Amino acid sequence: MVPVLPILLLLLPAASFSPVAHAKGRHGHSLKPHAVCSGLRVFPSSNTTWLPLHHRRGPCSPSYSTGSRTSTTTNILRRDQLRADDIRRKLSKKGDVTVSTALGTLENTLEYVVTVELGTPAVSQTLLVDTGSDLSWVQCRPCPVPPCHRQKDVVFDPSKSSTYSSFPCGSPACARLGSQYTNGCSNGQCDYVVKYNDGSNTTGTYSSDTLTMTSSGVVSNFLFGCSHAEQGFSDPDRTDGILGFGGGTQSLVSQTGGRAFSYCLPRTASHTGFLTLGVPHISSSRFAVTPMYRFRNTPTFHVVILQAITVAGRRLGVPPSVFSAGSIMDSGTIITRLPPTAYRALRAAFRAEMKMYPPASPISILDTCFNLTGVRRVMVPRVALGFDRGAAVELHSSGIMQYGCLAFAPNGDDATPGIIGNVQQRTLEVLYDVGGWAVGFRRGAC
Repeated sequence: MVPVLPILLLLLPAASFSPVAHAKGRHGHSLKPHAVCSGLRVFPSSNTTWLPLHHRRGPCSPSYSTGSRTSTTTNILRRDQLRADDIRRKLSKKGDVTVSTALGTLENTLEYVVTVELGTPAVSQTLLVDTGSDLSWVQCRPCPVPPCHRQKDVVFDPSKSSTYSSFPCGSPACARLGSQYTNGCSNGQCDYVVKYNDGSNTTGTYSSDTLTMTSSGVVSNFLFGCSHAEQGFSDPDRTDGILGFGGGTQSLVSQTGGRAFSYCLPRTASHTGFLTLGVPHISSSRFAVTPMYRFRNTPTFHVVILQAITVAGRRLGVPPSVFSAGSIMDSGTIITRLPPTAYRALRAAFRAEMKMYPPASPISILDTCFNLTGVRRVMVPRVALGFDRGAAVELHSSGIMQYGCLAFAPNGDDATPGIIGNVQQRTLEVLYDVGGWAVGFRRGAC
């Protein structure tokens, strides 16, 4: 039976939680940036379908451009707050809610890209990876600029693919698209629309074609949106579309059997991570595993229950009930959002451990910052997250501090679900075992 959660969970009993080994103490965090791509450090645990994953604004990314380098910290954090606010607004109502599967997927908030091939002959497409959306889409000819945005890759031309097909109105596939994506018909073809909460949208033809992830990972009749018009998008990195990894029927993972996928987000933008499809071929004991949940009437989000936080080996005095609204695992949100009660406790403990560094002014949503001028290596206290069923995950130092600040922020209130952002997921292989209703974490994977 699918584990289902209402928006406000019942109070959960405290699970036993032991800090991970060596959680006490500190680890050094270098402040020296890297201007060149350092490549993939560790290979994935699975020997099935996997492909490199890059930060869109780093030198490893195929979509890296001059526009990537002009994004300021304030702008990045402002966009991150837009995404978190979208999630909070939709989930703040009492009782059961229905959340749009397009929730918060503002194209410019997404951070990580993979390159796949679409059609026959295959055309390379650099797509943003998003666990918070279901329907995938790419820009397709005709797609004049504007309203479409410029992209680095060749715009996909469906007329040149021998395996492409569009769905007619009244077809079962069009009917299954659902009211949130249906946009009527044009010339007998099923039209789709993806609307975002900032007023932007993409529209076009609901289609299918061959998606090639790797030579051994081919998805025949992959369902996606062929975008011919956009409104409100501005993509300086010139990516080609979005690849949805949500829990709904339209997502890539559901189309490939709904079993499992995993990724490892690199520690910095100058490193490369990976994305895999399928269950890893290593022992499950290598992963810290916690149950996966869904919000009632909302299949898109992958939800876990955070229950404890330790700083320098000491568990914060926060009752597990504070976390009972659940936390969304999201590849698109940057900074983790905690219940305010938990955040205040984390902030106090972190400040006490960082008292040797003078405080600095807040940066946007980050209010616990330090003056690190002249410091080449910061000694960061270890931080670990404890999840339901005793799963404990120690964070990499790059997942603790960003921009000289503690890389966490408070959520709206304790009753609103939190978000585990992508900064805290760095260097971990995060396994979404959709078939087994579990989320796993493997340290030091990339």
